[in-house]
Amino acid sequence: MGSLTRPFREFIDALAGDCDHEMSFPLRASWRGAASHRGSAFKVMTVPIAKLSFWGVRGSTPTVDPATWRFGGNTPCVELSAPDGTQFILDCGTGLRMLGSRWAAPHGNGAQGTHIFVTHYHWDHIQGIPFFAPLYVANNEFYFYSFRSKFLGRDSLKQVFEAQMALPYFPVDMSAMNAKRKFREVDGGESFSIGENKITARWLNHPQGCLGFRIETPAGTLAYATDNEPGDPKLDASLLELAAGADIFINDAQFTPDQLETTKKGWGHSSWLEGVKAARHAQAKTLVLFHHDPDSTDRMVDSILRQAREEFDSVFAASEGMVITLGAAGDRVQAHMPGTRTALRREAQFRAKVCGVTEGGKDFEEQTLVRDLSLQGALISLKHLPRLQSELEVTMEAPGPDGMQSMKLRGYVVRIDSGTEKGRIAVGVVFTD
Repeated sequence: MGSLTRPFREFIDALAGDCDHEMSFPLRASWRGAASHRGSAFKVMTVPIAKLSFWGVRGSTPTVDPATWRFGGNTPCVELSAPDGTQFILDCGTGLRMLGSRWAAPHGNGAQGTHIFVTHYHWDHIQGIPFFAPLYVANNEFYFYSFRSKFLGRDSLKQVFEAQMALPYFPVDMSAMNAKRKFREVDGGESFSIGENKITARWLNHPQGCLGFRIETPAGTLAYATDNEPGDPKLDASLLELAAGADIFINDAQFTPDQLETTKKGWGHSSWLEGVKAARHAQAKTLVLFHHDPDSTDRMVDSILRQAREEFDSVFAASEGMVITLGAAGDRVQAHMPGTRTALRREAQFRAKVCGVTEGGKDFEEQTLVRDLSLQGALISLKHLPRLQSELEVTMEAPGPDGMQSMKLRGYVVRIDSGTEKGRIAVGVVFTD
């Protein structure tokens, strides 16, 4: 197993460019132990925490139509902040631009810088590079990893980056990027360490080649396997090795099972059903459905998620802005979807009946008040804890010309926060019907 603490002569040097964007990422959670018998001093213990942020979740091409607004239209980009302060970026789709606008340099005593892993060279996984603002800042430094393509030969990743910014395809070439860049070629089956984290690469079944990556941190293990198609026994086994016992298994779910067997066979993608089978076989704890098809509307992704949850307990559909915390208290991972796409909201006082499914999978019904309402959704105070991304039915009563009138709406849980009232939680809902 290699280590990146060795000299950087293994890297291919690129041209050498401070980033003042706000937003840094907390990497450890602390709690105070019992007081000492000899005084009031407390022992402080640190729990390793890793944070996984989704910046782009769409496959093939970006989407901007309203029907894909809720899950998001940017192409693949996922960020992992490890407990030692090391920052990993998985793929460089258009979501990378969003990450760049909020980027903060890694920090912490054990931080090993920013390491960017590119699974393969198709457009949707590299097209964000020219728009990643931190690459134009001289004091920044990035380490890039991908494989040597048989079509390109030595320095494949560097060639790909240079080609997409070459004349006449882009206004400036890579010489405008002032950040220091190092490139390393990796092969399927290779393992190495970056700080406290072990990285393993495995080949996946995708046209022109693709790597999946497994990152083992002190807080938990992530397996990232976008762009893979089942059917090749050797590469199917490689996928299972990658996902074995992972806390988070991110898997391609671009096509439906029917599409995968017929019109889309050979395109190099998977389905929610194949992801469930792989997660079950590999004994992964949580499955994240990823790389949504550009023609899959939010309602279609909702349906896919619903079917997957009937077959596997812990499943999420990747959504822009979703954050998953590894290493937090409790056995289950914690997922949070910040309200970054809220509409104009108004305070309200509507009596409502809410029906849904709890985190434990039980149906519930309760009466409550809707106090915060917008055209797209509502913030609802509940005693029950619904499952994130589950469907809720909200029946609201409002005064009308003929007395009280009922309005029945369906929506999905996109946010769960602690409530202002004891024993209640605040649930954010986006309406779909």
